[in-house]
Order: sequence, then structure tokens, then C-alpha cells
Amino acid sequence: MEQTSFLFQQASKVGFSHSHILRTILQHACLRFPSLASCIDGWHALSRKLEVNGCGKFSSNNKKSDRQKVLVLFGGATSERHVSLMSGTNVWLNLKGFDDLDVIPCLLVPADGYGSVQNQNIDDIDWSWEVWTLPYSLVLRHTTEEVYAACIEAIEPDQAVKTSRLRDKVMGELRENLNRHTWFEGFDIVDELPAKYSLEQWVKLAKGSKATVFNAVHGGIGEDGTLQLMLELENVPYTGPGPVASRTCIDKVVTSQALKNLVESGVLTIPKDVWSTEKILETPISTVWDDMITLLRSETVCVKPARDGCSTGVARLCSIEDLQVYLNAVRSCLPRLQANSLSRAHGVIEMPIPASKLLVFEPFIETDEIVISSRSLSDGSRSLSWSGENEWVEVTVGVIGKHGEMHSLNPSITVKESGDILSLEEKFQGGTGINLTPPPPTIISAEALKNCKKGIKAIAASLGLEGFSRIDAFVSVETGEVLVIEVNTVPGMTPSTVLIHQALAEEPPIYPQQFFRKILDLALVRTKYSSQISFR
Repeated sequence: MEQTSFLFQQASKVGFSHSHILRTILQHACLRFPSLASCIDGWHALSRKLEVNGCGKFSSNNKKSDRQKVLVLFGGATSERHVSLMSGTNVWLNLKGFDDLDVIPCLLVPADGYGSVQNQNIDDIDWSWEVWTLPYSLVLRHTTEEVYAACIEAIEPDQAVKTSRLRDKVMGELRENLNRHTWFEGFDIVDELPAKYSLEQWVKLAKGSKATVFNAVHGGIGEDGTLQLMLELENVPYTGPGPVASRTCIDKVVTSQALKNLVESGVLTIPKDVWSTEKILETPISTVWDDMITLLRSETVCVKPARDGCSTGVARLCSIEDLQVYLNAVRSCLPRLQANSLSRAHGVIEMPIPASKLLVFEPFIETDEIVISSRSLSDGSRSLSWSGENEWVEVTVGVIGKHGEMHSLNPSITVKESGDILSLEEKFQGGTGINLTPPPPTIISAEALKNCKKGIKAIAASLGLEGFSRIDAFVSVETGEVLVIEVNTVPGMTPSTVLIHQALAEEPPIYPQQFFRKILDLALVRTKYSSQISFR
């Protein structure tokens, strides 16, 4: 019963939202026990109360035209597009619970579909975009390619007629049986057709309908300032930082340069050796490796694309042979590096699509392995072991608030299941990865944690962050000094992401619905400082 499971896909095609199909299942369960009749009445009362408070389905007395329109945008063409779909779906489902909002899911895709993003260099692609507004049922897919294919199929005339006929038949049979029960109040969603717009038309649509854009597009134009600038020029409110901060943070090298003045605030940056992809592929590999380890003063290096987020293309290289394997993957435009292709054990490494123009090499920061026991103790808990031989631990920290007033959430240590780099699954997929939020005091003292959060706020202020973002860093367990890895201005928003854990760890807890609503509300009061600066 994950958000996009077949149960919900199929139910949505015949008029049931997530909450409605689950309520129907519960009501049928109660029918087995006549003594639960009074409980059913209580359920009706609770449902009505939830609707009045804006926590259930939309009230019938609140017309769509009276509600604030919200366009949740997700997709794109980067290696993070599927995570973006998960993020956007989660945001959309949470915001749908508010009675005063009219929330519309939207898919961003290349104008010629997804065939162009495979096995091509970034310079060979015509990056024109289109946006599809989606009906409820078409959002519930596992990949952006599936959503796009479903859109194309849905608007095909013969297929549309066939689908409509089958849906009406099934809904008629369901209605005939369910109408026998007093608790059935009809279906709550309509399976409409998707609509296609150019990106420019969609921005005009947002402006004309006075909509707020909830940006869930990870990487690419969703995170490099392009989309932000387009929206600002049309005075369309949107979530997250503005174009200047976005353009800075998408580039790891520029981010590092922008933070060099924060040493006194306990914020450090990692030395970098930057190579153009074209140049490194033409240079003898022995020269590259020797120059690199000499400059970085490290026998082990970490490689990552200069302008990609999360764990995309990030790998630990321990030898010249590892570098050769990695560069072969770059040269061949491989979509992923298979598990254990390098000398040290690692999981599958998703590679940037399209290939990155710049590669960044850094000294690999050694951290101690944190191990969670696989067996429960006598009291049902699980033990944690950490040797503490190295000074640094890797954390990720969410920040939220207005420009200049960003609040640091509690950091999280995410325990890696294999290898040295967190996988996309460990970061965003339920059932994988273990998050320690906040870090246990046996690892980071209260004083070091306080210093860490102070440094995170300094980073947010220096970069001009607003709305919300996520900062990945190494933290000194002794002093709380922060060694910055990267800043994500459109962080993951899946049900399993650490941002959700960190919000729940606040005092008082911020629940997911409240968290996403707070981000949306911040978009409406965002500072307009960045609109004064133009991009070349």
C-alpha cells in the first residue's frame, strides 16, 4: 500500500482516492461484526469533523474557484527525475488535505519525450520543455517515463473512448453494490484527461490563475535558477530559494567559493580539483591521477559531477584503475555504474544524464562506520556501535524559514548499508537506510550539536537561502565545525526523506501536512531581492 501501488492505481481509475478506498475497506471490515454499528456512526462523525477542520476530503461548500491554486511541478530529465516524481506525489497528496487549496500535479518533460536523454552529450540536446497537468490516476506511476506514456495514451482518441467505456461499466457495478450501504457517499475523484502546455504557456497559466508553484523538480532547470527566474519575471510565487541562490548552490565549486569567508563561524570547505570532462578524457590517465593526488594531498579521492545533486555520479576512487573505470563510464555515457565495479565495495552508482561538463575531485573524508545491530536486545531495542577513531561524521540538515531568518532543523546521520556513498534508495526510498535524528549524544555532544546548527544557519544566511533547503556536510564530533559537501535547494520530499524525520523531531513536532503547508506559505511572503539581478 505504498503511495503509487497497484491498489491505488486501480482504485483511482474508478473514482476512489487513497483515503476513500481505505475507508471503504475499513467499512467492509466493520460489517463482519454487527456490534461495531455504533463505531461506524462514530466514524461518520469523525469524518465530518475532519472535513470541517480541513484535514479530510474537500468540503462540498468550498468551491474550486474560491481556493488557492497550487501547481506541484515534478519530473525533469536528470537522473533524479524518478525521485522528483516521488517527491511531487508526496507533496500533492499532503496538500490535497487542505480544504482551502486546489492542488494540481504537473509533469515537466523534454518536448520530444524521454528518448533524447539517453546516451547523449548535454550539448547535443535541444532543451525545450513541456508541462502536462495530470488527473489523479495518472500521477500514480513509478517512473516519469510511465507517467508520460500514460499521458500520450490517455489523449489518443480510440483509447480514450475504450477507457471511458470500461471505467463507466466498472463504476456502475461498484455503485450498484455500494449504494446498499448508508456509509457510501459516492466516488470522490473524476478521471479527466491530461492537458499539455509549453513551459512558457504553463508559466502564463500559473500567472493568470494566481497560482503558487510548489517546485519539486530536482536538478536541471528546477534547481539551477532557470525555473525560478522564469517565475519571478512573471511574479508567480514559488517555493524554495530564488534564482541567485539556486544558481550558486547547483554548482559545488561556486558554493565552496561563496562560503570561504565563514571560517570564523566554524564553516570549512573541502579542497577541489576541477576538470572539464572533455579535457580529462583526452589527458593520459597517469598524468591525471598523479596531478590530482599531489594537489589534493590524498591517496583516496571522491569524484562527483559539478552540477548534479544527491548521490548522482559520486564515487570513491582508491587507485588509477578506479579512475579508469569511472572515466570509461563517463566516456560511454553509461546510465549507471554497476555495484562493486570499483576496488572498494559499493552499491549501484547512478550516473548523470546527460553527461556532466565538469567533474570535481576532492580528498575523501574518512568517517567511522556506524553499525546498527541486526538482532534486537532483550528489551526489543537495537544497539549502536561507533569506534570514534575519526573526528568527522556525515550529516544532512534541513533549513526552513524566511530569507535571513532560516531555522536549522536537527541534523541526521544516515547509516550506509554498503560502500562509502549513500545510494538514492537509502536517501529516499522507504525500507532502506537508517537515519539517526538527532545524532545520538554518544556520537555528537550537545555543545558540538549546538555549534553545528549555528554553522548551518551561517551557511543559509551567506548563500541567501529562503523557504527551505538541505545542507549536506561533515561535522566534527569534538567542536561542531561544519565541512560543507553540497547544498540542495530542492531537497527530496518523499515520505522517507530525512526532512520529514527532522521536522517530526522538532519541539513540538511538525507533521508532514503542516511541514509542506509551511513551505507553501513561505512562498507567498518570499523576498523579491533576487528579481533585481539578471542572468546572462
